[in-house]
Amino acid sequence: MVHVDALPGTPRNSQSITSIIKQAIDDALKLHDAGIDAILIENMHDVPYLKKSVGSEIVACMTAISVELRKKVQVPLGIQILAAANKEAIAVAQAAELDFIRAEGFIFAHTADEGYIESCAGELLRYKKQIGAENIRVFTDVQKKHSSHAITSDISLKEHIETAAFFLSDGIIITGTSTGKEPSVDDVQIAHAVTNLPVIIGSGITAENIENYWDLADAFIVGSHLKYDGDWKNKVSADRVAAFMKKVNELR
Repeated sequence: MVHVDALPGTPRNSQSITSIIKQAIDDALKLHDAGIDAILIENMHDVPYLKKSVGSEIVACMTAISVELRKKVQVPLGIQILAAANKEAIAVAQAAELDFIRAEGFIFAHTADEGYIESCAGELLRYKKQIGAENIRVFTDVQKKHSSHAITSDISLKEHIETAAFFLSDGIIITGTSTGKEPSVDDVQIAHAVTNLPVIIGSGITAENIENYWDLADAFIVGSHLKYDGDWKNKVSADRVAAFMKKVNELR
């Protein structure tokens, strides 16, 4: 993960876009040089998040950051724009020649920190087609962290995953309850058993627990563990990335 610093117009912003890009490149190069397989860019410092419509300034800034990162690293690059700004993410990915997005609220509906999130698969994939972005993969959260899923409590995780696949998801993301919390091994086993799509763990992975999931998942989104003190708000620690990749290479 590259969590870009708070963007202009958001409550915690204190830096110019030039400084934000410089820090994002620094974090990305630490990950890239240590052998990370792909990088996901996210505006996680933009708290409190807007819902879906994030503003043209955020789209412009995320595009500028993505273009500069694309010049610096050769691994696949993806983007998520919080919260649930999935069409905006597709647009940025297309403009900056990124490879994938992480989409929340793809199927069914849930109540998140930001409020009620309605499903977007039909609209999103039509928009993707309209702008010629067919090559951009859409990896989708199911029963996402930081959310209540009470309104779909009669729908099992298996049914969520099967529906996401039916609605043309490119990969299934399984998370814990919040940032830095690992998912239930049982949940990952269910995903592994019921879909041929890539299964991606989207929170809580560390050098200490990745072995528990190694044979069940196809990819791991790792953020907090690679930051100084294991805190997502901090910058990427080259030492923590190196230690993590040492464990990954041992498992490989």
